[in-house]
Amino acid sequence: MKTYVITVSRKFPTTHKRTGEPTFFIEKIFGGFKQIIPCQLCDFEKLCSGNCTKNYVNKNPKIHTIRQNVELWQKRISEIQKGNAILSIRYWSGKPYNSKQVEICQLDKNSGIGLEEVIIPCMNDIDHIKQLAMNDGLSLEDFEEWFKKYDFSKSLAIIHFTKFRYFL
Repeated sequence: MKTYVITVSRKFPTTHKRTGEPTFFIEKIFGGFKQIIPCQLCDFEKLCSGNCTKNYVNKNPKIHTIRQNVELWQKRISEIQKGNAILSIRYWSGKPYNSKQVEICQLDKNSGIGLEEVIIPCMNDIDHIKQLAMNDGLSLEDFEEWFKKYDFSKSLAIIHFTKFRYFL
């Protein structure tokens, strides 16, 4: 069976004004699944007193990720939905692209995985963009900073980790 990989950042990238600060994406992804994860995965024991879900995840679960190259992701998600592939969600154990990837979960055809295509300027209302940012595990300000170099005239792929959809 094919395995497709999405890596998520544990820290804000060097291109973001919050460089090096934790994103809590791993914990937020598990929060979107309504699952509690042990703090040994996230290295924030002192901050969260042994329960990341309570302190970080419930505020802002990450139920999707946004990626470029819609056509590529449409093919991949279609294969997963047909049962011919899985999606492995991972993070880098150290420096991105220079360290081992650690898998946090796999999504298969029964997971609710899906894809929606979006063009951000077509989202005519700031409340829609705030909702998109929140469901991506970011504040509006962090979302705008994270995606500042994206070409918003082109479609983006919203890869859903759950059954939630914006446009039904």
